[in-house]
Amino acid sequence: MSRISTLGTGAMGSALAATLMRNGHSVTVWNRTPARAEPLTAAGASIAASPADAVAEADLVILCVVDYAAARAVLEEAEGALAGRDLVNLTNGTPRDAQELAAWATAKGAAYLDGGIMAIPPMIGEAGTLILYSGSTALFERHKPSLIALAEGRYLGGDPGRAALYDLALLSGMYGLFSGFLHAAALVASSGDRMTDFLALLLPWLEAMSGTLPDLADKIDSGLHDRNVVSNLAMQTVALENIVRASGEQDVAPDFIDVMRRLATSRVDQGHGDDDISAVVELIRRRELV
Repeated sequence: MSRISTLGTGAMGSALAATLMRNGHSVTVWNRTPARAEPLTAAGASIAASPADAVAEADLVILCVVDYAAARAVLEEAEGALAGRDLVNLTNGTPRDAQELAAWATAKGAAYLDGGIMAIPPMIGEAGTLILYSGSTALFERHKPSLIALAEGRYLGGDPGRAALYDLALLSGMYGLFSGFLHAAALVASSGDRMTDFLALLLPWLEAMSGTLPDLADKIDSGLHDRNVVSNLAMQTVALENIVRASGEQDVAPDFIDVMRRLATSRVDQGHGDDDISAVVELIRRRELV
């Protein structure tokens, strides 16, 4: 079993360390506030006095802190110990954050793998949990048994920023779903009805509509937004206008849905009313928010 050090013992870092120990690994932990690492000692973890000490004792170093500024600060304290070490950074950030930290770490002699955790702490080590990885292929293969103890590991290639990009893209889909749900809840509540009752209608509707996503994805990839259109953008814009108007009538803020309405209207005004709703992506990826 590998000797693993985890830097950062917040909720997620502690879950990572505890799961590794349950799988038989020797784990050393470090945290800026030492008291937060102490509960892990009962499960057999050693506490390092400094990031440099933690890195020096490990075959594999896993970093999970609040943001990339904190990650860089921790690693700078361990700079002298990084040469020849395998570093996996599971801190949430942007693709550029990951690429810049990868360049810095590899310049110090470390192998670098970036990761995006698609889970909350209690899910670590459980079936169905996913962590995305990108960066050093050799590092991923070398430590795959340890990494898959944490979650299913999906390797996305050598660009260190790819895992962060996919992480944030998945979260974008999630928050888009949440924003639609919250707007629907506000509309339903405006009539005095209960959202828990409305779910009996909403959940099957969302499941049915998710079945259209493969076709929309194909249109986005091909750029052929006018192929096999069942409900064109001009028609869907009318529905979006009505949602915004109804929101005003019900004294509900239209903020979540109004952005989509403005984008759809702009695309129709550009002469693409016969396209599918997938065509809106052409405005989003060119930052043509109106």
